[in-house]
Amino acid sequence: MRGFLRLLTLPFALLANGALFAVLGVVGLYGWVAPGLPSAERLTGAQLQQPLRIYTADGLLMGEFGAERREPLKFADTPPLLVKAFLAAEDSRFFEHPGVDVQGLARAALSLAQTGEPRQGGSTITMQVARNFFLSPEKTFKRKLTELILAFRIETSFNKEQIFELYQNKIFFGHRAYGVSAAARVYYDKDVQALSLAQMAMLAGVPQAPSVNNPVSRPKKALARRDYVLGRMLALGYVTDEAYREAMAAPDTAQLTGPRIELEAPYVAELVRRDLFERYGEGAYTNGYRVTTTITAPLQRLARQALRVALFEYDERHGYRGAEAKVKGVERLSGLERDELLEDHPPIDDLVPGLVTRIRADRATVYLGDGREAELGLAGIRWARPNLGAPNRLGGAPRRIADVVAVGDLIRLQQGTDGTWRLAQLPAVEGALVALVPTDGSVKALLGGYDYNRSQFNRAVDARRQPGSSFKPFIYAAALEKGWTPASLLEDSPLELPDGPGKLWRPKNFDGKYLGPIRLRKALVQSRNLASVDLLRHIGVDYAVKFMTRFGFSPDQVPRGLSLVLGSAAASPLQMAAAYARFANGGYGVAPYLIQRVQDAAGTTLLEASSPVACADCFFPTAEADASAASVFALGRPAAEQVIDPRIAYQMQSLMSDVIREGTGRRARALGRADLAGKTGTTNDSRDSWFCGFQKSLVTVSWMGFDDNSPLGAKETGGSAALTMWMEFMKVALANEPEALPKEPPGMVHTLINKRTGNLTHADDPEAMMEMVAAEYEIMLLGPDPLPTADAPSPTRAARGARGARGEKGDTGDTGEQRPLDGLF
Repeated sequence: MRGFLRLLTLPFALLANGALFAVLGVVGLYGWVAPGLPSAERLTGAQLQQPLRIYTADGLLMGEFGAERREPLKFADTPPLLVKAFLAAEDSRFFEHPGVDVQGLARAALSLAQTGEPRQGGSTITMQVARNFFLSPEKTFKRKLTELILAFRIETSFNKEQIFELYQNKIFFGHRAYGVSAAARVYYDKDVQALSLAQMAMLAGVPQAPSVNNPVSRPKKALARRDYVLGRMLALGYVTDEAYREAMAAPDTAQLTGPRIELEAPYVAELVRRDLFERYGEGAYTNGYRVTTTITAPLQRLARQALRVALFEYDERHGYRGAEAKVKGVERLSGLERDELLEDHPPIDDLVPGLVTRIRADRATVYLGDGREAELGLAGIRWARPNLGAPNRLGGAPRRIADVVAVGDLIRLQQGTDGTWRLAQLPAVEGALVALVPTDGSVKALLGGYDYNRSQFNRAVDARRQPGSSFKPFIYAAALEKGWTPASLLEDSPLELPDGPGKLWRPKNFDGKYLGPIRLRKALVQSRNLASVDLLRHIGVDYAVKFMTRFGFSPDQVPRGLSLVLGSAAASPLQMAAAYARFANGGYGVAPYLIQRVQDAAGTTLLEASSPVACADCFFPTAEADASAASVFALGRPAAEQVIDPRIAYQMQSLMSDVIREGTGRRARALGRADLAGKTGTTNDSRDSWFCGFQKSLVTVSWMGFDDNSPLGAKETGGSAALTMWMEFMKVALANEPEALPKEPPGMVHTLINKRTGNLTHADDPEAMMEMVAAEYEIMLLGPDPLPTADAPSPTRAARGARGARGEKGDTGDTGEQRPLDGLF
């Protein structure tokens, strides 16, 4: 009621003249409006819509989602000159009137009568707060009266600084910008403290009519409005003559800028957005949630670089596919017309689009836009043998520029560090990379493809591709659990299995050779398909499928057939990384996670990661690991379950270390580390190329392939295409990591065996080697179903006792082609 009494004191002239009926009319109007008025105190808890923001573990912004861009600003942090700019534009008597400015209303009415334009607004800043927080935009007498009364109520509940803070954070500036802080970022890419006087005046002039006085959409109108605000600031004594003249002469540099993304990781940001929407619905985009992920910026940038290097190297190995587009009559086009053509082909990374405008024997002139040109010489096209329509069909090496490009070609160029240009092309092949910490599953880097704008499909998480021989370690681990040892003999010989009525399946090794009886260690290191099928036949498909659940694979994800060992299951790179983490951490079941923390706009933590953690110092006995484990468990994280025997994890690390030392992953020896382990994977016709590898601190999985499942080409195995990506990443990621070899768990014994037979032997045996096995199998080295001899390759064997049903397509391992395995049983 106090607000109403103050209202009665305003029209003093009316009361002085005895206008009692007018006063009674006001009382009646208040009684008509007051019952439906909201409480001004509701502003205390008013929540400004703020977007969802997603950050790396080291605090860099990766993504922002929401219809309104807003960055709340405290009054104490607002530059005083910016406050004065708004006062000059909107309400110069703000700090003097009680919420409604009678003088201002009269002055606005007079200005409108004189000019015919609403140059001065009648609404005070307080009235605008009332309107923006409580009222609809409808223009009716009742709404205006409600606005006036609410303004008085707000003035009795808040001080002027609080009211101005509400105002500056709520007002709309166009282009999704709400609040002056967001507007400064959207139009000038600056903090408010860095704005010039001219820019402050420009922003202060926008809220009156955001679509009309917009510095981007209507620059001339906006400039006139800016100059008006500057004039008002001068007239009110807010600025000096010199500052006024300087600001009036300043050109406006406003242009739209998106959120200041500090780390480009759109595949990660979209994953988090999807998760937050599932948890909070539409409120995810308006409640100002701040999500801190487990991603670290250096590793994410490194993943992007590694993927690009691998894709470009593959792409150039398979030749030049031709111009991105062809433009007729390019010589006759103006610079503006050429610029318009290039706008449809924006730059991607450092691949710059250009139009070939002139050809000479040894060089081509390429128009790059905005009047810029580049010279492309012979050295820049030497790689560009023409692709003849298949991965391994290439034409001859180019001898002249005209052998590769022609006038009117729209091409891509890359500029070297020396300033020279070379021909490039957008890679047609795709790739993905995931890196996570094996002790807790926290994802440190994730890349789902070459370019998110070109394809939003996240191959690291959503793709289901056959993992090829990178799946073999899970079967070999199952065999170790069942009594086989690294010394056990497997049969690497021709094999025939039923493949439907009257048909036979004859799996092959890549080299077409058969090694006969071969030790289990050697079979995995060399990725022998036939020996692996023999192993699965003996341990049993049903048993193997059940064992796969220990690595996080669901039974319905795993086909029940012998092709399982050749990688006929379908998995994502993220799943494979989580599965390999069990080998790297000593056998603990950790789950991959990406979100470390979710906080609301007030900073209250709503969600904190609580994923199980492996015992960090149980497998790697270092002081650093002890400290890491202690700190993690101090945070109350639950202990991860031991899902495989640590002795099996230890033996599998040893086997996969040999893959790098002497097997299909031996190119990784170039990294010069003794603590790396991993497995290559290649599917039929090299349609998928994988490398899954690890070290104590990091599990990294790389994948390459075509989205349409086309062959990558001969020799593009996991040991070449995907391993290139993995090596590019790990050589830098591990640069400052000391070598760390796992400690041998209790219950292991070292024994001398014969390399050929796998049997126990003595030190004088020229074929003797040391092998480590679980103590209980020391006298049963050849496993529960040993081969009788290792003398010579055995003849072709018919399948006996094979169990289970055929699943999906199988794999060539890393060792070549075989007929698709559909419909085996």
